[in-house]
Amino acid sequence: MKKILIINGHPNAESFNFGIAESYQKGAIISGAVVQTITIANLNFNPNLQFGYQKRTELEPDLVESWEKIKRADHLVWIHPVWWGGLPAITKGFIDRLFLPGMAFQYRENSVWWDKLLKGKTAHIITTLDQPSWYYRLFYGRPSVNQLKKSTLEFCGIKPVKVSYIGIIKGSNEEQRKKWLEKVYSLGLKNK
Repeated sequence: MKKILIINGHPNAESFNFGIAESYQKGAIISGAVVQTITIANLNFNPNLQFGYQKRTELEPDLVESWEKIKRADHLVWIHPVWWGGLPAITKGFIDRLFLPGMAFQYRENSVWWDKLLKGKTAHIITTLDQPSWYYRLFYGRPSVNQLKKSTLEFCGIKPVKVSYIGIIKGSNEEQRKKWLEKVYSLGLKNK
């Protein structure tokens, strides 16, 4: 049985991202996968990596539990909106506080190289946009995807990392949203 962890990075429980997370979860459960979730906005933690990597800040209990879920998972599903080209601040803070040296990666002594400590896991980023995905990729270079996929997940050994864009959310109607939820349900059913 595949162990899937859905990480919802939207801070608003009334957002369409929560419907996306629920649809993916329903599909994954029907497929027989073991599914756990993290709703970042519900966690009690300081998102500020106050000392960088110079001094370790103790992890709050919610972050310790979240890290255990990440370690147990085979497949991580990240769901978040794109705001100002990037991740919501709370999602960035979650990554800053958890994806640390000695946990997600390890720098090698006297070397520019590092060890990728999350090898063997896969991921899927499902992100919502208020612009066409082709425009986000072509004109902006998809900064949120580059940050999460390349600079975080792949940096730590998670491969492959697939990406699905959902949008344009702003101004979408109920019929369009229903189609998007069906698409995400299908992704969950296929464990992608």
